[in-house]
Amino acid sequence: MHILLIHQAFAALNEPGGTRHHEFARFLADRGHQISIIASPVSYLTGKITQNQQVEIEMEGMISIYRAYTYPALHKSFVHRLLSYFSFMISSFFISMKIKKVDIVWGTSPPIFQSFTAWLVSKLKRVPYLLEIRDLWPAFAIAVGVLKNKVLINLSLWLELFLYHRADRIMVNSPGYMEHVQLKGGQNVTLIPNGSDTTAFTPTKTIQIRNELGWKDKFILLYAGAHGMSNDLPVVLQTAKLIEINNDIKIVFIGDGKEKNNLITLAESLRLSNVEFLNPVPKNKITEYLQASDVCIAILKPIELYKTTYPNKVFDYMAAGKPIILAIDGVIREVIESADCGIFCEPGNPHAIAKAVLEMYSHRNGLVKIGKRGKAYLEQNFDRMIIAKDFIDMIEKMVGANG
Repeated sequence: MHILLIHQAFAALNEPGGTRHHEFARFLADRGHQISIIASPVSYLTGKITQNQQVEIEMEGMISIYRAYTYPALHKSFVHRLLSYFSFMISSFFISMKIKKVDIVWGTSPPIFQSFTAWLVSKLKRVPYLLEIRDLWPAFAIAVGVLKNKVLINLSLWLELFLYHRADRIMVNSPGYMEHVQLKGGQNVTLIPNGSDTTAFTPTKTIQIRNELGWKDKFILLYAGAHGMSNDLPVVLQTAKLIEINNDIKIVFIGDGKEKNNLITLAESLRLSNVEFLNPVPKNKITEYLQASDVCIAILKPIELYKTTYPNKVFDYMAAGKPIILAIDGVIREVIESADCGIFCEPGNPHAIAKAVLEMYSHRNGLVKIGKRGKAYLEQNFDRMIIAKDFIDMIEKMVGANG
């Protein structure tokens, strides 16, 4: 079987960002399937060109990664971002049509525009079309205020409905998305949830790493991920201000995004000495930073729609065996409370987060036990290897049904 994936924000294991698709690709290759991936050379997280090779081959030719031209000024403004989306949409189409003997085309959203390319390619090649929904775009973009132009909103909503009605199967990564997709007319909707590869989080030399990073005896609260509008990180800086009297506690941000420079400026204006901003770290290195921390934080803006999300970072925190401070309500809160591996805080409330940090700090001798509960729960319910098997079975049935 030959799978074609079109994914502008694809990140390999040696790049920063979510690597669900690279991990799935490797599982597919292990099962004897070929996968071709069309991706952008511009990092979706940093907005910078990180890949110069036009084609990368992995696992003895079973995985081929093609880099399609993408307008590089991704983080300058919303207009520049649209130019980035449309440039990839067009360039990925021409590369797709050169790839022969494809059995299924896999499109993923966001950005939703590349999913139209995937649908068109599937029709021209006369093969099934799998649509993956990774967040509820454009609904999220409208709710957070990124998408304001009425013409673009109407176009995006029309495109969403168009794709939902034409996909042979729709895959969602959170149970919270099921109702939205079905109400919009989506058929054959399957949940293949986010999770984490537990084998990637092997024990590391934590003390050595903490010394190298200058953390030593500090109590480290770590945020790892995108620094965007949705992530509500100014609230974490306000939290830092509330707890700065405690010199033992330090908040570390790892990652990049459109708002990072604004966050650094805000931290300077608040005269915070208890925060640190680090550059993005590839997925195969982030495990060391997670395991060297004491507690990890996941946060999103207090928007009703965000109650539907399964953020990748939460599952990585659990895989690393770290207690979690969660400022996101909804379905992911249910996971954390079922696992009993963290504290839920009201989103958008720095005082609630500060209280949770101090509670974790005062009970730091019991944090290992809390983290182990989360890791055990993830191994039972969200292990990436088990999830990948369900995903591959789904794709094989789609291709088999197509003859």
